[in-house]
Amino acid sequence: MSVKENKNLSSEKNGDIVSSENVVPQLFFDISALIEQSRLAIYTQASNISVMLFWQIGKRINGDVLENKRADYGKQIVSALATQLTEKYGRSFEVRNLRRMMQFAEQFSDIEIVSALPTQLSWTHFVEILPLKSQEAKLFYLNEAARGFVSTRGLRDMISRKAFERKEIANTQISPRSSIPVGTFKDPYLFDILGLKDEYLEDDLEEAILRELEKFILEFGKGFALVERQKRMIVDGRDRYLDILFYNRDLKRLVAVELKIGRFRAEHKGQMSLYLNWLDKYDRREGEGAPVGLILCSESGREEIELLKLDQDGILVAEYWTALPPKVEFEQKIQILLAETRERLAHRNLLLPEEME
Repeated sequence: MSVKENKNLSSEKNGDIVSSENVVPQLFFDISALIEQSRLAIYTQASNISVMLFWQIGKRINGDVLENKRADYGKQIVSALATQLTEKYGRSFEVRNLRRMMQFAEQFSDIEIVSALPTQLSWTHFVEILPLKSQEAKLFYLNEAARGFVSTRGLRDMISRKAFERKEIANTQISPRSSIPVGTFKDPYLFDILGLKDEYLEDDLEEAILRELEKFILEFGKGFALVERQKRMIVDGRDRYLDILFYNRDLKRLVAVELKIGRFRAEHKGQMSLYLNWLDKYDRREGEGAPVGLILCSESGREEIELLKLDQDGILVAEYWTALPPKVEFEQKIQILLAETRERLAHRNLLLPEEME
C-alpha cells in the first residue's frame, strides 16, 4: 500500500465514508480533554492531601510545645525539627513553613472545618489568609478564591483591595426586610482600573467602562454578565435609558446600574424604582427573581440613604473611587467606613454587642 493510499485510508460505516483525516482531530480533542481532567483531579487531590498533612503536622507540633509550656523549648524544638525534616524531605519543611503549619492548625483547630474547606485550593492560598484577623474574612477569601478559580496572586490582590471589608460595608445597608441578597454588592467600588482623569463626565465614565469592560465586571464579582448598555425603556411614550443592565447568573436576577457624577440625591431613588418596576413588568423572565438596582455615585450621604430605606425597594447605593489611595490611607478609609456603618447598624439594633468588636 502506498503512502498516499495509507494517508487517505477510509472505512465504511452505516453506508457513509468516514475519513481518518476527519476522525483523528475530534479523537485527539476528546482524549486531550480526558487527560486534562485527570491531571486537574490528580493536582486537586495532591493539594488537598498536602493541606491536610500540613494541618496535622502543625497540630502535632502545637500539642508538643503546649504540653511542655516553655517558650524557649518551643523555639528550640521547631528549629531542630525543621533541620532534620528539611534534610530528609526538602525545603517545604523549613522553620518558616513549620511555623505557618502551626498557625494554620491553631487558627483552624477543628478538623471538620478543615475538611470542609474548598479542596481545589493550594497550600499557598492558605498561607495568604493566615495574617488576617477575622475568621469570617479568612473563610470569605478562601471561598471566593475557590469559586472563581483564583490564583494565589489573584487572592493576594483581592485581599489588598479589601474585598471582604467592602462587601461588609455594602451589607450594612441591607435590613431583614430587604429584597437584596446579602453579599451582592460592594461599597465602595474601585474604578482605578478605568484610567480616568481628574475631570470627567458621565459619558466619559461609560466609555471607560466599555473600554475596560472585563476588568469592570471582575470588580463587580463573579456571576455578572453584561446584558445591555443604555437600556431603552418607553414609559408614557417617552424614552428613558438605564446606564447599564447586568444579569447575575448566581442570583438569577437582572441588575440595573445607574452612574452618577457627584453626590447621591434623593430623587435618584425614584428614577431607579421606575427602572426596576419596568424591568419587572417587561423584561423579567420565568424563574428569575425580582430585579435589583445599584446607584453608583462619586459621593454618598450615608445617613440619607439609611433614612430613605432604599434596600426595601431593592436598591443599594455605593460610592466609586476612580483613584486608589496609597495603601495606608486606603486601609484607614475602609476601616473608618466600616466602623461608621456598624455604628449606624447598632443604633438600629441590627447588630449584637459582640458583633461590634
